[in-house]
Amino acid sequence: MTQSTVQLEPILNAGRDAGRRRFWLAMSGFAMALALLPFSYRVERRLEAVVHIKGGESEKVDLELAQRFQSPYAHRLVLVITGIPDPDSAKGADALAFLTSSLRSVPGVSGAVSSLDWPDSLFTGNNGGALIIVGLDPHDETIEAMIPELRARTDWLQGQLRSQYPHVKLEITGETPLNYDLRKVSADDVTHAEERAMPVTLVLLVLAFGSLVAALLPLGVGVLSISMAMGAAALLAHYLRLSILVQNLATMLGLGLGIDYGLLMVSRFREALAEGYDPGYAADIAARQAGRTLIISATTVAIGFTALLTVPISELRSIGVAGLLVTVLSVMLCTFIVPWVLGLLGHRINAFRVGLPARQFKTRDSLCAASERWMRWGSFITRRPWIALLAAGIPLLILAFQARRISPGVPDHHSLPAAAESVQALNTLQSMGRSGIVQSLRVILELPPHSPPLSPAGWLAVSRLTQHFQSDPRSEEVLSLPTLTGMSDSATAVDDVPEPIRQSFLRKDGEATLIELLPTAALSPNEQIRWVREVRSSDVAAITGVPGAVLRVGGVPALQADYDSVVKERLPKVVLGVILGSLLALLIGLRSLFAAVKAILLNLLSVGASFGALVVVFQEGHGSKLFGLDGPTGSVYPIVPILSFAIVFGLSMDYEVFLVARVLEERRRGLSERSAVIEGLARTAGLITSAAAIMIAVFTAFTLGSFLVVQMLGFTLAVAVLIDATVVRMVVGPALLQLAGDWNWWPFGLYGAPAASEKGIVP
Repeated sequence: MTQSTVQLEPILNAGRDAGRRRFWLAMSGFAMALALLPFSYRVERRLEAVVHIKGGESEKVDLELAQRFQSPYAHRLVLVITGIPDPDSAKGADALAFLTSSLRSVPGVSGAVSSLDWPDSLFTGNNGGALIIVGLDPHDETIEAMIPELRARTDWLQGQLRSQYPHVKLEITGETPLNYDLRKVSADDVTHAEERAMPVTLVLLVLAFGSLVAALLPLGVGVLSISMAMGAAALLAHYLRLSILVQNLATMLGLGLGIDYGLLMVSRFREALAEGYDPGYAADIAARQAGRTLIISATTVAIGFTALLTVPISELRSIGVAGLLVTVLSVMLCTFIVPWVLGLLGHRINAFRVGLPARQFKTRDSLCAASERWMRWGSFITRRPWIALLAAGIPLLILAFQARRISPGVPDHHSLPAAAESVQALNTLQSMGRSGIVQSLRVILELPPHSPPLSPAGWLAVSRLTQHFQSDPRSEEVLSLPTLTGMSDSATAVDDVPEPIRQSFLRKDGEATLIELLPTAALSPNEQIRWVREVRSSDVAAITGVPGAVLRVGGVPALQADYDSVVKERLPKVVLGVILGSLLALLIGLRSLFAAVKAILLNLLSVGASFGALVVVFQEGHGSKLFGLDGPTGSVYPIVPILSFAIVFGLSMDYEVFLVARVLEERRRGLSERSAVIEGLARTAGLITSAAAIMIAVFTAFTLGSFLVVQMLGFTLAVAVLIDATVVRMVVGPALLQLAGDWNWWPFGLYGAPAASEKGIVP
C-alpha cells in the first residue's frame, strides 16, 4: 500500500460516512412525507369555519341554549322566500304550508316555524316575501354537514313551485350557511391562488437560477411542505379545533417559506460547486452553512406562531399551528432531503439552462456569488451611510405613522364574499328589512330562584327589560315571552304559545328566559358590537327591579365583540413575547447585542409601514378598486394586525438573518467592516430579492380572492416583504452596519475571528 493511498483512506471513509448520513436522513424525511400525504386529501372537511373563543360569553350562551334550554332553534337558519303570493292570502298560506311540512321531514331538522305558526310581522318582508326559521339538530353530524342536503331540498321545492309561481326563489342564509360558504370560498381561493402563484413562482426561480432543474427543487420543497402540513393538520383536527384559515395560511406560508429555504440551500450548493468542491462535499457545505442560517431564521418565524397559541381564539391558535407545521416541515425538508438530492444531482443542478442574455450568466452559478452591480451598490451605501439612511428611513417613518389611524373592527361593507349563496340570501333578507334575525343579540336573563320568569315578580321584570330594549332605536324588534303573548300582564298567557317556541324562550329549570334583540337593517357591524357592550354593562337589577338579576349576551354580534376584546387584550402580550423571543434567538445565533436590537427595530419599521399601507389602501380606500372593492372598508378585521405582526416579524427576520449572518461570516474570515458589508450585501442581495419576489408573488395571489380578511392579510404581508427586502435590507440595514462598525458584533460576534484586513472594493 502506497503512502498516498494511506493518506486518502480517511478522506474516502469520511466521504462515504457523509454520503450514508445524507441517505438515511433523506429516507427518514421521505418516510414522514409518505405518512402525512394521504391525510391531506380533502382536509377542508376536517376544518371549521366556526370561531371558538375559550371562556367567551357568546359561546357560553350558545351552549346554554342548546343544553339547558334544549331549544329546537338554538342552531338555526333562515329560508328566504320571494316570488309567492302574500302569506296572508290562501295561495300564499298553501305555499308556506307545503314548504314548512317538507322541511320538517328533513333528517336533522328540529323545527320549522313561519307566520302560519306564529302570526308575527317578523316572518314577512317590508317589500313582500316571507321567511321560515328552520331549527337544526344533526345529532352525530356537524351542523354544517346538513347544508348541502337542505340546499338540495330547497332546489327541489323551488322546482315544485315554479310551475305555479314562475318567479319563486328560495335561498338559505344564517350563521351556519354563511360559515359553510366561507369554508367553500376559502378552499376555492386557495386553489385559485395556487394556480396563479405557481407559474409566476416558477418563472421567477428560472430567472433567478437560469436553470430549470435548479428552479424546480425549491418549488418542490414548497409544494411538499404544504401537503405535509395539510396532512398533519388533518390529523391534529381530531384533537384540536382548527380553523378553515389553516388552508390559506399553510399554502401562503408553504409557498413562501418552503421556497425561500430551498432557494438558500440550492444557492449555497451551487456556490460551493463553483468554488471547485465535489458534489458530496458541496452538499455538506450547503447543509452546514445554509442550514445554520435556516435554523436561526426558522426559530424567529416559529416564535411568532408560538405566540399565537397563547390567544384563546380558535382561528389564531389554528394559524399558529399551521405556521409552526409549515416552518418545521420546510426546515426538515431542506436539511433532511434536499442535501441528499443535491449530492445526487451534482453538476446536473445546472441542467436545462434557459436562454437568458449572456451578461446575466456571469453570476448565474449561484445567487450567493458576488455581483458587480451589488458590489457597486454596497460601495455607494457604505460611502454615504447617513444620506442613504435619511433618504430611505424618512419615507418609511411617514408611512408607518399612518398606522396610528388603524381602526380594528368588522368592515361595514365587503366583509362577506358577494358570490356566496348565503350572502346573496342575506342581502335579500336585508332588502326585506329582516336581516336582524341572522344578526340578533340573544340575551339570557337569569332571575333569582324566588322570582323566576313565570312568577308575578319575574314576569314584571322580564316585561320591564323587554320594554327597555323596545325603546332603543337600534332595535327593529324584540322577541321575548311577553311579546309572544302581546305584552300580557299575566304569565299564564304563555300557555297559549306553541310548545317548540315556548321551549326556545324558557330554560328547563324555569329560572332563565331568552330575549332576542333584532337590530335594524341599517345598523353596522361595529355599531352592533357597541350595542352588545352597552347591554352587557347595563344595570340589569335597576332596569328589572329585581336584585340579583343577571344577563348574558350571545349571538353573532356578541361573538364579534368577544373576538375584538380578546384581540385587544392579547395583542400587547403577543407583541412583547415575539420581540423578546426574537431578541433572545438572535442573541444566541449572532452573539451580538447591537445586531439583535437593530434587527428588532428594523422589523418594527417594516411592520409599521405595512400597517400604514393597509390603512391607506383598505381602510381609507385609496386604491382599493384594484382589489375588487368599490370603496373604503372603514375598519380592519381585528385578526389582521395581530396575525400580520406575528407573521411579518418572522418573515422580515429571514432577510435580516441572511444579510447579517453573511456579513458576520465575512468579518470572521478577516475582512474589515466596510469590506464585509459590501461583500455580504453583494452575496446575499440576489438571494434576498429573488426570495422576496417569490414571497410577494405568492401573497399577491391571495389578494385577488374574494375573502376580504385573506385579501387584507395577503396585502399586508406582500407590502411588508416588499419594503423589507428592498428599502430596509438593501439601504437602511447596510447603512446602519457601516455606521456602527465593530459595535455591530459586540460582545462576542467576532470572538476568535482573525484581525481585519482590507479587500479591494468596487468603486
